[in-house]
Amino acid sequence: MLVNEIFCKSILSRSRLYGCDFSINPYRGCEHACIYCYAPYILREQREWGSFVDVKVNAPEILVKDLLRAKRGVIYISSVTDPYQPLEKKYELTRKILEILKDTKFFVSIQTKSSLVLRDIDLLKKMDCEVGFTITTLDENVKKVFEPNSSSIKERLEALRKLKEAGISTYIFFGPILPFLSDKKLANTIKTFSEVKPDYILIDKLNIKSTSHWMKIKKVLEKNYPNLVEKWERILFSRSNYYLKVKKRLKKYLKKAKIKYEFCY
Repeated sequence: MLVNEIFCKSILSRSRLYGCDFSINPYRGCEHACIYCYAPYILREQREWGSFVDVKVNAPEILVKDLLRAKRGVIYISSVTDPYQPLEKKYELTRKILEILKDTKFFVSIQTKSSLVLRDIDLLKKMDCEVGFTITTLDENVKKVFEPNSSSIKERLEALRKLKEAGISTYIFFGPILPFLSDKKLANTIKTFSEVKPDYILIDKLNIKSTSHWMKIKKVLEKNYPNLVEKWERILFSRSNYYLKVKKRLKKYLKKAKIKYEFCY
């Protein structure tokens, strides 16, 4: 892992994501190295994703300046990196950013795959915020293939439970749904989600951003799930109704569990 300490000119960016006004990304690059991640293709990053992290060491100081020009709104942490990837233990950029934001009137929405967020529970309890965990599957073996360096699913669910018990709003981002992997034992997945009592669940399909994006995913499938390669190609590149069928099944289980939900597709 190549770690570069860099200086940024701004840290609070306008966001086009639904429900968010701004985004903050303390790092460029991510140690979690998730195979399906869209970030490198949006950023047009040529370096191998998961092999480097640029640490924006002056982010807290720049945020103070950026906030002077920003109107009150929703801040999303983070859109193209994980704010609680392992390097956060050393640099504590996300914690320093939260310390600044807790004294403002901005609503803060955090999304992560790491239980490290529990370290900052003292700050989160003082903020107008929510914390969400991305979960694509309950199968730890699938997790290890597609999200090799992230916290285990068990750790994420336990962290969400503890946050909820502390009075902090929580959500689960169930996505991207990986065909024939994420939807195995779907009823049990929703039951497990309901047991940690998230305020709501967001659900999304796998979105391919470019040919190179698909080729990276395909390479992993060929090695670990060769029987799924052609099936995924049909779903992702033809007029398949696979995701519509998954949506129908999910709605049935979610309504039974009485959990608020929203589909992103």
